[in-house]
Amino acid sequence: MTDIKTLETASSPEKLNRVVIEPVTRVEGHGKVTLLLDDNNQVQQARLHIVEFRGFEKFIQGRPYWELPVLVQRLCGICPVSHHLAAAKAVDQLVGVDQLTPTAEKVRRLMHYGQTLQSHALHFFHLSSPDLLFGYDDAVAHRNIIGVLQDYPETAKQGVLLRKYGQEVIRLTAGKRIHGTGAIPGGVNKNLNQKEREFLLQDIDQMIEWGKTALELSISLFEKNLPNSRDFATNETNMLSLCREDGGLDIYHGGLRARRPDGSLIIDGIDYRDYEDYIHEQVKPWTYMKFPYLVAQGREEGTYRVGPLARINNCDFIDTPLAEKARLHFRAFADEGLVQSTLAYHWARMIELLHCTEAIRDLLNDPDISGTELITKGNMREKGIGVIEAPRGSLFHHYEIDEGGLVTRANLIVSTTNNNRAMNESIRRVAIDELNGRELTEPLLNQIEVAIRAYDPCLSCATHALGKMPLEVQLVDAEGHTVDRLYKNANGDVSLCKIEA
Repeated sequence: MTDIKTLETASSPEKLNRVVIEPVTRVEGHGKVTLLLDDNNQVQQARLHIVEFRGFEKFIQGRPYWELPVLVQRLCGICPVSHHLAAAKAVDQLVGVDQLTPTAEKVRRLMHYGQTLQSHALHFFHLSSPDLLFGYDDAVAHRNIIGVLQDYPETAKQGVLLRKYGQEVIRLTAGKRIHGTGAIPGGVNKNLNQKEREFLLQDIDQMIEWGKTALELSISLFEKNLPNSRDFATNETNMLSLCREDGGLDIYHGGLRARRPDGSLIIDGIDYRDYEDYIHEQVKPWTYMKFPYLVAQGREEGTYRVGPLARINNCDFIDTPLAEKARLHFRAFADEGLVQSTLAYHWARMIELLHCTEAIRDLLNDPDISGTELITKGNMREKGIGVIEAPRGSLFHHYEIDEGGLVTRANLIVSTTNNNRAMNESIRRVAIDELNGRELTEPLLNQIEVAIRAYDPCLSCATHALGKMPLEVQLVDAEGHTVDRLYKNANGDVSLCKIEA
């Protein structure tokens, strides 16, 4: 069988047949997959391309640092709180604050649990459940959230209301459901009053019960499709996430931990402000998305995955009882080493959803959540780095400022970028296992999308590169004729393309 690595480049691509999946559906953002096949329908190349460019790292340069927590969350309407909080943690360092007040930290954590809850519910119920419930080859007209509403109305209802509850948590901590302003330099701008706590507490027990039901559904669907669930789109990788100092799961703060596929540690307890010593990024000419890798393992062996699969594999325990019981069941699925199944992302995601409901309950019953000390002050610094575990995985925000407080450098490594190499490997795995030598049909091509959706990618967040993306600019006159054209290649060289009269 063709080795998976041989699909990275194809010889004489101009002689091959091209199949394009565009757009990739039921994901956030815009992307496409290209397959190059020979005359025997043998796949010679398979790639995920990100086709939109955002450029946040560049155009926030020159902006005052205090704008960043509000500005950068415009990257995304699905996970804005994650960018809001990662930027806020970086800005805390810029204003010289290393430790928030108990109220400020707990309000931020509550906000983040609400974000993770609503995002996981959206992905599992709205985007992925049609494939899992109906099968990859179900009719397109039925394989969607409307089909779920028709055939599984109670399941769909629970998904909608779990997401709605998470958004209410965000609204009451950040000011509004999308693009809020709750986190400010050195703290937060509001606490939760008693009326707000009581409003959220009245439904939290129901959310926990629905979280248990969602987890049971994810496990039953995974086990129902064994051994396909174990092998589909799977590749062995390292795993990276934040962990608490004591090894517990923590989606807001912690040190960097990475494990090899056999479970042994590569790094542990690393201060994330030193991330550049441990993670480097590679740029390739055919996508706007970068390719990070672990320096200790090198470019080829340094591929890692982030997100729920990595977090549940990496942590030693979860500090809420229902989620911890579920974690032990999950880890027992691996004969040894780490659970590597790509479709196990859904299972791990629902463990985290349940954990979020339990953690929200605990924070709502914590008197600190209504405290009055909201802000801490310190002495200004030139660099700030914030890292948080976004729903999709580890999210890095790195800013540097001048003496006037204006941003001079910004680097973002978002969750989907961290998963970029692994997603491409999963696509190639499906191409080899499912498509080679077969006549391509929509259900077969949908399996490529199923592999991508398992990672819950946010392609809008991931579309940026540090000055090395290929770019073409055209000048068109009023009649629609191309007057001039410039092209910049992946090396940064700019050439003027001749326009024929």
